[in-house]
Amino acid sequence: MEEQDLAFKTNQGCFTYRVAAIIIKDNKLLMAKHEDYPCYYTVGGKVRINETSEEAVIREAYEETGIEFQIDRLSFIQERFFEMAGKHYHEIVFYFLMKENPKIDLSNRSFTDQGPKESLNWLPIEGLDETYIIPEFFKTKLLDNIVGIEHIVSKE
Repeated sequence: MEEQDLAFKTNQGCFTYRVAAIIIKDNKLLMAKHEDYPCYYTVGGKVRINETSEEAVIREAYEETGIEFQIDRLSFIQERFFEMAGKHYHEIVFYFLMKENPKIDLSNRSFTDQGPKESLNWLPIEGLDETYIIPEFFKTKLLDNIVGIEHIVSKE
């Protein structure tokens, strides 16, 4: 039986429950980029039915990088409202800071599980304000020490 993602569509729009991994090494943030889209975005994806957000972020990070990361802590919860191609989207996203691991080596893996159209990129945290990234709040929030859990509501 196929695993069911926690996402649904209605006449009013689409809802998705997602997780994302904040992976930092040497003051650089690991982000994905699809050649058909202009922005960089987090490693992560949809939570499945009967899966915890922690299980989902570990699974998604592994699927996209081939590395089994460990969670440091939950850092941000975002309620994100946006429109794309005329459709309204509502996402709840749990962002987990992953534990730093000096053994992280993605030099031999530049593509995600989506194939050669989606690549992994290390972006300098200091230069994020000049880069088109989603979520936008990373541009300022990652420059500070991430402490506690911050709730962010964004209407884009």
